[in-house]
Amino acid sequence: MSVLKIYEKAPAKINLMLDVLHKRPDGYHEVEMIMTMVDLADRLEMSALPRDTIIISSQAGYIPLDEKNLAFQAAKLIKERYDVRSGVYIHLDKKIPVAAGLAGGSSDAAATLRGLNRLWGLGISDEELMKLGAELGSDVPFCVTGGTALATGRGELLTPLQNPPQCWVILAKLPINVSTAEIYGRLRSEEIQKHPSAAKMQEALEQGSFTAVCSELGNVLEDVTLQLYPDVAHLKETMIRLGADGVLMSGSGPTVFGLVSKESKVPRIYNGLRGFCKEVYAVRLLT
Repeated sequence: MSVLKIYEKAPAKINLMLDVLHKRPDGYHEVEMIMTMVDLADRLEMSALPRDTIIISSQAGYIPLDEKNLAFQAAKLIKERYDVRSGVYIHLDKKIPVAAGLAGGSSDAAATLRGLNRLWGLGISDEELMKLGAELGSDVPFCVTGGTALATGRGELLTPLQNPPQCWVILAKLPINVSTAEIYGRLRSEEIQKHPSAAKMQEALEQGSFTAVCSELGNVLEDVTLQLYPDVAHLKETMIRLGADGVLMSGSGPTVFGLVSKESKVPRIYNGLRGFCKEVYAVRLLT
């Protein structure tokens, strides 16, 4: 008897803008972010197991395969919430760099929720999956549906937006891991000098203006990360010098991305970055 297998793609996300308004009474930060997805993705293969257990495997030797893994946590949550007595085997083909500001773990968790909903025939709506996702992490609800969205609250309140104009995205990650909790912990929201504008970025997206999108890129976490890790600042300057049209750090870093409209510029920027950074990717927006 052949075993039913479910496949899900878990794309990386980038922040076109990220603003932090203030710290909330619950300890989280009130944010305004505009996020979109790129065609760099992990792939998950899921198959049912007769015994009541969760097993995760991966070709990547550097990620946890137990309860520390967000995909494991997602499987456990959906099993318990919907009283599923059978188990699951999940193979995670990891392509998104970890601790990179690209929401790889969150996207894996979202893909697990979507995949198990299909595998077990649970019939859960996207809205309910997003609520489940919010229990796992602030980026998970966005990763459930993808697209382009404005995220507010602690990142879980989503408003779908117009996708950005199609372009190339060059991602470069230095061999350092940045803790999101540490970056937010060091951020003093009352000391932020310049706040990026969600309204202006939204307008740029509605107009379909690549130039306006590039000029409205902004991330208030850059000040903290670039100060702690000067190499990230150097990476950003290099990408600008090599000719990317718009350059920004994604999330809490350390990944820096460059938006590029002309395909002819891509090899020069890609090869220039490969000179001092091993993890470089040239991908398209997932629109």
